[in-house]
Amino acid sequence: MATEYERKRLENIRRNDEMMAALKVHAKASLLSAATAAKRSRRDDSKSFKKKQKTKPETPTVIRKSLRTRGLNPDSGGLPDGFSDNPKRTRIQNTPSPQKQSPRLLAPLPIDSAYEGEGSYTQLLDTLLCIEKKSCRGSLIKEEIGSVKKSNRNLSKKGKKSNRSYVKEEFDNPVKLEKIESEDGFDQDLLSLEPQNVARVVPGRIFAVKFLPCENVKMIAAGDKFGNVGFWNLDCENEEDDDGIYLFTPHSAPVSSIVFQQNSFSRVISSSYDGLIRLMDVEKLVFDLVYSTDEAIFSLSQRPSDEQCLYFGEGDGMFNIWDLRAGKSNFHWDLHERRINSIDFNPQNPHVMATSSTDGTAYLWDLRSMGANKPKTLATVNHSKAVHSAYFSPSGLSLATTSYDNYIGILSGANFEDTCMIYHNNITNRWISTFRGVWGWDDSYIYVANLSKKIDLINPKLKRTVMELHDPLMKAIPCRIHCHPFTVGTLAGSTAGGQVYVWTAR
Repeated sequence: MATEYERKRLENIRRNDEMMAALKVHAKASLLSAATAAKRSRRDDSKSFKKKQKTKPETPTVIRKSLRTRGLNPDSGGLPDGFSDNPKRTRIQNTPSPQKQSPRLLAPLPIDSAYEGEGSYTQLLDTLLCIEKKSCRGSLIKEEIGSVKKSNRNLSKKGKKSNRSYVKEEFDNPVKLEKIESEDGFDQDLLSLEPQNVARVVPGRIFAVKFLPCENVKMIAAGDKFGNVGFWNLDCENEEDDDGIYLFTPHSAPVSSIVFQQNSFSRVISSSYDGLIRLMDVEKLVFDLVYSTDEAIFSLSQRPSDEQCLYFGEGDGMFNIWDLRAGKSNFHWDLHERRINSIDFNPQNPHVMATSSTDGTAYLWDLRSMGANKPKTLATVNHSKAVHSAYFSPSGLSLATTSYDNYIGILSGANFEDTCMIYHNNITNRWISTFRGVWGWDDSYIYVANLSKKIDLINPKLKRTVMELHDPLMKAIPCRIHCHPFTVGTLAGSTAGGQVYVWTAR
């Protein structure tokens, strides 16, 4: 039974409905809602129609971006940078840097298709084949090292006029070393940089630079970040038809290493981050495909007196030995936790190998004891950051490591049991290649670049930098350095802009 309150509530609802019906409120609300919906629908249709009818402007808006943010090298038409004084060595400056990488080709690449330079490359091929016939090549053996040291001592006694080496003093004479440290820095009369010995060999940042190991020909090969391999014959005399620079593109990613075949200079091997190893065969006129992998190849080397095997590091710490004759892998191990940055062999004991890695270590190995399982190390150098190189001295008695922790490590002793650290600023940015300290023609000095566009000479006995190489012509940091294996006093420094500076003794 409904209560009194419920009856009143129902009565009020009935009376309100009658009042709303009399005023026709519901009908007007429905009409207003329909009109609003129709107006909204027409507005939406209009917007949709305008979007469909919108045309592209004749002159699109251009957003200005610098060449650096687009991944390109600066234009060569800007302010003079010191390389235009010698037109013979500057023709490649007009070669534009590639804006995109070519796809990886898993097949032999004809030299004609790989050539990107101006003019003809015939003279390069003729030079390499001529070297092959004359057999002017050689290898650094004990007698050669002894003759280099003897020549250094004799030249230093004769004076500056007949001096063909920058080494002014002997290793065991610290008094004269102190004398070199003067306010004027390094004696410019001992080693010089001439304008004709400066050239842009490749368009991009150089990762690898190597002298042709030949006594009678002064030639350099350089590999850059775009996959180019450039050759520069400094002895080229034909200025009208040939500037001595030849550019090839056998890879689609940075070139990590370049190796000249020990007994056949007409065969040049290159490795790349694209996972390919190619062999430039001058006689067959092809960049042959030697090896391919889905991993990047960060380092490549050959053991002395063993041209049939390649030793390289791929991926995160994988070390591979590849038989060129059989076309297969002999052994492979995980030697490091991260990528292997360098591989080097002891010149006096080729069975001993050194590897450096981004995992902060450098190891010594004996190839004779490396079986199917992970081999044991002979010695270890520990750094707090990535180690970018580990190279043996010419005598094979010392090992120099270069790390991102701002130290040059020296490993020495009868069993490489002695370790010392020499401070050197090795911090580089992403736009230039990491520093790698290399030995000269004996065990007296280690050459490494610095951020002041100079080359530091570090004496491992004094454990510090004792000299500097600097010249107004050197306008960029010479990140990667290589010393000519047979010409004492000749070394090359390469830069992030593709330039190569060749210092020679007077």
